[in-house]
Amino acid sequence: MAAWFASGRIVDAILVLVAIEAIVLLALRHRTSRGPAPLALLCNLGSGVALMLAVRAALVQAPWPVVAGWMLASLVAHLGDLVPRLRSREHLTLGRTAQASATGTSVSAGAFNARPPS
Repeated sequence: MAAWFASGRIVDAILVLVAIEAIVLLALRHRTSRGPAPLALLCNLGSGVALMLAVRAALVQAPWPVVAGWMLASLVAHLGDLVPRLRSREHLTLGRTAQASATGTSVSAGAFNARPPS
């Protein structure tokens, strides 16, 4: 097992699993029109893949610019996933909107103004 880590082969094995995950999720999306959007999925997985490649590069003692390059690639992929989410108002509120008639704690609710027994 130590040889797998020293050679970076452990990362290769994980990358195969990530590739299988991507294929399954994209096929599921194609067949059922459910699941994550393809671009969002690929950006999300791409960010993780780039981080794993940075770890692999560090494990095999690649020059630091190689490690930094993979980390930069991860940032770019992460931003490709994050920016559309931030531009969408639905994702900013997580699909929830406040309603005046909703129950809960507010300054007008009795629980909010109750005083503890002394």
